[in-house]
Amino acid sequence: MDPDEHGYHQPGPASVRVDVWLWAVRIYKTRSAATAACKAGHVKIDGDRAKPAQRIHVGDEVRVRTDRDRILVARELLKKRVGAPVAAKALIDNSPPPPPREFTAPIGFRDRGAGRPTKRERREIDRIRGREIDPEPWDTDE
Repeated sequence: MDPDEHGYHQPGPASVRVDVWLWAVRIYKTRSAATAACKAGHVKIDGDRAKPAQRIHVGDEVRVRTDRDRILVARELLKKRVGAPVAAKALIDNSPPPPPREFTAPIGFRDRGAGRPTKRERREIDRIRGREIDPEPWDTDE
């Protein structure tokens, strides 16, 4: 099989719906979520806003806005959902790396469902978060 003009081999179909491809390569969990993202304008093909039924070809650049912006190049066209290793080979991810996590859990972070903090724990949490409060008159050692 000869490579196409983009230098990729095309073992599958010549074109696939963009919503089907995004679902097949595991960008979205469901096909309806991929369709909704296209309708909302979160998907662009080669810079143009994509409708769910728009066809993509091998070598097309697909920009997707999920939890972060992703820039994908279609390397292989898939119509059915496949496993993660196969899906990773079907696209080239040119996305910038995710931003570093700025917020880390402070010391004294409470587990979910642990109930309300005590007065002492609340004051520690406020101190860690930089919300110093004036001490109560009875808390001072005078």
